[in-house]
Amino acid sequence: MTAATALLPHDAHRHLGVLPAYPFYGGPPVNPDVSARATIDELRRDLDAEGTELAVVMPNYGVPDPAPSFALNGLCLEAAATDDRVRAGIWASPRQQDAAGTAAALALAGEPGVRIIKISFLLGGSPTDPACAPQLDAIFAAARTHDLTVHVHTSPGGASDIDQVGELVERYADDVRLHLVHLGGGMSGHIKLVGGRFFDWIERGKQVYTDTSWAIGFAPRWLAAEIEKRGLGADRVLFASDEPWGDREGEYARLVAATGDGELARAVLRGNAERLYA
Repeated sequence: MTAATALLPHDAHRHLGVLPAYPFYGGPPVNPDVSARATIDELRRDLDAEGTELAVVMPNYGVPDPAPSFALNGLCLEAAATDDRVRAGIWASPRQQDAAGTAAALALAGEPGVRIIKISFLLGGSPTDPACAPQLDAIFAAARTHDLTVHVHTSPGGASDIDQVGELVERYADDVRLHLVHLGGGMSGHIKLVGGRFFDWIERGKQVYTDTSWAIGFAPRWLAAEIEKRGLGADRVLFASDEPWGDREGEYARLVAATGDGELARAVLRGNAERLYA
């Protein structure tokens, strides 16, 4: 066993809570996130089994109704108060119709244990939609005030595409940490980010971070190779399981294979999360 494989990772992004079944893509109502945990005790058992010593835990989301995710903010805060290994993320929405829920969520930003605000455009809106601007300004203002990191979902196409989400980097990441979840989310995002954009942002002083959850197989290897070649970015990549939507064991194995057993592995698997969240 190498030093890296013996090094259990901190988890910079996972979810808590069970969502109602939903008929995705015109099919029957389903709960595809079969490892979703409804209670803090279940989460703690998972952390025990994994040996996870630090985890950033945020509400589960993904069904079109944002109300269940807003409601889970309290559970995540309770988890952080209950277990020293847990740091809380609060879920907020940039959509105009969710402004009241987002305001209530942001009122929790200063609570003990909160480390991140999670946003997504999967349910609508976009970084360039003027109707989202007031909510986005409020979200990033709260992060700035309370020294939090904003996590934003990335995926190819639509409002979550890195071309869209990159607007948030340009607008806010001078003085707020912005974590691009899923490394741009798919082939186009990986190539745009690893091919230069991620490193260009870092060189320009942008406080941008990422993780390799959901990444296509080549991307973690390429990202690690570019970090080594450029001598830049080792402090900006974190391990994330994205459980229950991700696969912790697979994500861990791929990242260990990509980063080896030296300083890069230690930074990505543990050091960066300790610096940002411990």
